[in-house]
Amino acid sequence: MTNPHTSALSEAGVSIWLDDLSRHRLESGELASLVETVNVVGVTTNPTIFANAIGGGDGYGDRLKDAAARGLDTDAAIVELTTADVADACDLLADVYASTGGRDGRVSIEVEPGLARDTTGTATQAQDLWARVDRPNAMIKIPATVEGLDAITETIAAGISVNVTLIFSLERYRQVINAYLAGLERARAAGIDLSTIHSVASFFVSRVDSEIDRRLREIGTPEALALTGQAGIANARLAYEVFEQSFDTERARFLVGLGANPQRPLWASTGVKDPALADTAYVTGLIAPNTVNTMPEATLRAFADHGHVPGDTISGSYLESNQVLNAIDALGVDYAEVTELLEQEGLQKFEASWSELLGTVEQALREAR
Repeated sequence: MTNPHTSALSEAGVSIWLDDLSRHRLESGELASLVETVNVVGVTTNPTIFANAIGGGDGYGDRLKDAAARGLDTDAAIVELTTADVADACDLLADVYASTGGRDGRVSIEVEPGLARDTTGTATQAQDLWARVDRPNAMIKIPATVEGLDAITETIAAGISVNVTLIFSLERYRQVINAYLAGLERARAAGIDLSTIHSVASFFVSRVDSEIDRRLREIGTPEALALTGQAGIANARLAYEVFEQSFDTERARFLVGLGANPQRPLWASTGVKDPALADTAYVTGLIAPNTVNTMPEATLRAFADHGHVPGDTISGSYLESNQVLNAIDALGVDYAEVTELLEQEGLQKFEASWSELLGTVEQALREAR
């Protein structure tokens, strides 16, 4: 029997994806259980998730020994381990993929963080990962850097489904949607069936609050303190307005009329970091049709336990959301500076995780040999 709280969220148009994956989750039946009981219909991964999973070692010992016996180097072993996890998760979610017409049942795998400023390298590795996973319900994650935009277009144009990640600003989000539509136009020209291409745009939430709230607390006035905990949700709600506007243009309507799928907004970084906020704040505050919320397990469990679905909490909130960001700007907190910093920090965190993963696997291969 599925959970009433998560079922209500799904019925409100929010696809619940789990922001975690490991060999243990696959082999223990944990992931299958989450699909059956709390309406999980997709999975996202990133370099930090794989560093934690493989670093924890649970379920990877025999695979690492096998990789060592075959003489694989560190990079090749990591690609093999991570794509195997993603392929198996895709198989587990194959029924969801089929029943939702490809909308859900998706599992995302990210290009190496070191390629984030390399358009050609990103597009090349996206195609390689797609071929290695070899499942129609995979998604390749590409960071929304300036250099990533052309890689997104290139990858979509090749008929590959993409999860665009690390989006913080509304301006960059508009550029991401444009990159997606440009890719669809090129795919159409190449004779690719547009209905087979899906994409989500991962708009980050809690990290926006963390940085803006830090600056508001430094200002320290009652007016500044009253605005803490509001920027992340306001920013994401305005992203949904951008989504609605962008897919109601003549250009987008034409492509959708040919079978293309709108690129859904995905709420990422939805684990609450501020104890002053409710542990489900970034779920309850971001409910609207045609969205995805990818949650760490703690957030998912919290919502399953005491989540509340009051209906659509985004539509109609745009004036208020603009007022929040305008008030923060009036206090001297620079939105463009914050979002640029968050993109840089996001890339740095993933690069650090990737380095940690390289070290872990290198040592494991050495020991296995």
